Amino acid sequence: MSQGPITKGLRKGLTSYGDKDFSLFLRKVFIKAAGYSDDALDRPIVGITNTYSDFNPCHGNVPDLIEAVKRGVMLAGGLPMVFPTISIHESFAHPTSMFLRNLMAMDTEEMLRAQPMDSIVLIGGCDKTVPAQLMGAISVDLPTIFLPVGPMVVGHHQGEVLGACTDCRRLWGSYRGGQIDAAEIEAVSNRLAPSVGTCMVMGTASTMACISEALGFTLPLGATIPAPHAERRRIAEASGKRAAEMAVSGGPRPSELMTPASLRNAQVVLQAIGGSTNGIVHLAAMAGRAGLELNLDDFNQIGRNTPVLIDLKPSGDDYMEHFHHAGGLPRLMRELTDLLDLSAPTVAGGTLADVVGGAEEVRGQTAIRPRSNPLKAEGGMAVLHGNLAPRGAVIKQAAASVKLMQHEGRAVVFESVEDMTNRVDDPDLDVTADDVLVLRNAGPKGAPGMPEAGYLPIPKKLARLGVKDMVRISDARMSGTAFGTIVLHITPESADGGPLALVRNGDRIRLDVPARSIDMLVDEAELQRRREAAPPPPAIPARGYAKLYMETVLQADGGCDFDFLVPPKPPNSD
Repeated sequence: MSQGPITKGLRKGLTSYGDKDFSLFLRKVFIKAAGYSDDALDRPIVGITNTYSDFNPCHGNVPDLIEAVKRGVMLAGGLPMVFPTISIHESFAHPTSMFLRNLMAMDTEEMLRAQPMDSIVLIGGCDKTVPAQLMGAISVDLPTIFLPVGPMVVGHHQGEVLGACTDCRRLWGSYRGGQIDAAEIEAVSNRLAPSVGTCMVMGTASTMACISEALGFTLPLGATIPAPHAERRRIAEASGKRAAEMAVSGGPRPSELMTPASLRNAQVVLQAIGGSTNGIVHLAAMAGRAGLELNLDDFNQIGRNTPVLIDLKPSGDDYMEHFHHAGGLPRLMRELTDLLDLSAPTVAGGTLADVVGGAEEVRGQTAIRPRSNPLKAEGGMAVLHGNLAPRGAVIKQAAASVKLMQHEGRAVVFESVEDMTNRVDDPDLDVTADDVLVLRNAGPKGAPGMPEAGYLPIPKKLARLGVKDMVRISDARMSGTAFGTIVLHITPESADGGPLALVRNGDRIRLDVPARSIDMLVDEAELQRRREAAPPPPAIPARGYAKLYMETVLQADGGCDFDFLVPPKPPNSD
């Protein structure tokens, strides 16, 4: 049966006054106050999100990108309309940016629904912005292009190339350990982030930009072009032009891009780039919005079959600009063709096969390794299970110490982030380099907001002895820029009744990454006694977003989305 003509432009989503003609008349009255002509108002409308904020230096180039996108839209005959959404930055958001990710997703979704637009260009980059915007767009299913802000260029200090924030953590560790003084760490702070843009290592922002391109939401090379480069403005213009074409054609829509095939492609890329552990949480949330499930067992198997091929910090040596100049994601995917479904569509208008076929061959580059010489034989991440993590935990094995991948040690337990902060540097702390540092009550509900506190600092008395790494486990997250043998996202979290709450100081914990296991060596009878004596769950806040969050947030294996934002599974889907 015919659905009738599709409503576009200003006639789309009219405000309800009980008279459609009056609604359109009133809309034109007010928009003409901004000086628009009837010719402009008859064009297809491309919405452009403005996520700029003085609190978000990663998005410092957004005003320039908006102008370039608008130019592209107008070159293609469309009408660009810029509108703001909230902006969240990893270093400025309290209690965490993860706490606010779903709020940004809701803001993005509702503004896409509320305002008349035929397609959308999402501009973002900082860690939680990318998944938040794409989660909202997937739920609305409006033709969408994602434009990353791009990574920073590298910094320099004493003849050494620096990258935020892998070298932030490394040099801060040197400062804590007494290897560099206060004057030098202050000098370093002026050089670690030399331009606008996201972290120039394979942290969460770079990871999510690569995932967006792998899924087909971003034009080829869009993930890697450095933020200050003119090429970043040119791809912004191209994104605007393509979005105007999509406004007319009506696609591809997110439902055509986020499919089981593209979800698997994104997981292959996530493993091959040695991506951030945050990527698996965000990808699970994005998939959930499309009614798909990211199966952790499948992800594990993909990791066993997919080598790490990108030689970038924290797993390797290079930076995002080197990845870009080596040919970017299209060139990487050419190395992975046997693992990818190249029939998947992209916003460029063709398929992944077209993108891979157009990849540049850069002579002498070393940032993208061939399959015959991988950086790591297996993928960047491994999913662990055991009596400590019944529904899974994640380790970034590509950035871990080989000697600690199979390790048994004594638990040193911190009850919370605050407890860890107060005690980790206490000279009387009973801890050795062979122990396992345990942090709990730092998950989605326990913190709340699942902070990036999983990178537990090496106790100062051990750091001064030269200890660089220890096994550390928690229900928290960790920045993708960090290095270490660190087990994260233990699910269920301790505040949600997970077994991490039962660990006591002195318990033996066994990590076996090759076997994909994490266990505490305590008999079941003793664990049952501890369960019966466990404290009640944390209280639910009385009002506001915090109440909504605590009542509805899912665990890490569900992407930490809100339960009411995930479409129900169809009958007999299991």
